[in-house]
Amino acid sequence: MGAQLSFEANAKSPGEALRFHTEAKGAQVHLDTRGCTAHRRATFHDGIVFSQRPVLPGERVALRVLRQEGGWRGGLRVGFTRLDPARVSASSLPPFVCPDLEERSPTWAAMLPDRCVLEGNVVRFWVNQRGWLFAKINAGRPILLRKGVLMGAPLWAVMDVYGTTKAIELLDPTASLYPTTSWSVLSDEAVAEPEATSGEECAICFYHAANTCLVPCGHTHFCSSCSWRVFRDTAKCPVCRWQIEAVVPAVPPPLGTGVGSG
Repeated sequence: MGAQLSFEANAKSPGEALRFHTEAKGAQVHLDTRGCTAHRRATFHDGIVFSQRPVLPGERVALRVLRQEGGWRGGLRVGFTRLDPARVSASSLPPFVCPDLEERSPTWAAMLPDRCVLEGNVVRFWVNQRGWLFAKINAGRPILLRKGVLMGAPLWAVMDVYGTTKAIELLDPTASLYPTTSWSVLSDEAVAEPEATSGEECAICFYHAANTCLVPCGHTHFCSSCSWRVFRDTAKCPVCRWQIEAVVPAVPPPLGTGVGSG
């Protein structure tokens, strides 16, 4: 109870700037002397890092993707944990935050879609008072990554420098450090929907173009308006019933392959 009252009482004063915890880190992680840059030396795993202090509800954790590495699948994972890194020995950390650390401790994390973690992209993530984990890429709009984070006790930010993500840097969340060009994540705000050509209609409204991809199942049968309505109402893909974690722009098939090839 005391931890809960203290945590909520200080919700408007984040305190010192965020850095990576210098001791609790994956076996392959190298930190710079400031504790602001985390680099994974080898493999595609053992890249877990924590913030050095608890993060408050609504407080943005800002980072930049410094380097990518080909040859792997999947990338950066972000989230929050009740696991105090000061009480964690580095040797006890599992290789992955999802699902290993989640299964061993009260931890809630999610994978960012690959196109969100391109080299140079700035990622902000946070959890609100309802326990919803959000992320924002560059100057795009927020996307909901997952729900169900248990609130009312201190939460530390946890990140997994995984797969194609080779190095990240913690940033001042108030600074304007976005790249001049960015890939904007779709949101549920009103947008001008293009009319569909024959064979490209949304499977729900049969009018607008199917231009989104549901993460993680990958189905691309819906326009952004219908996708976001489904996300808000049920968060279940109408095709396969998988849980929807994010709605992102669909990538058109390469010329000469897939739809329209022949």
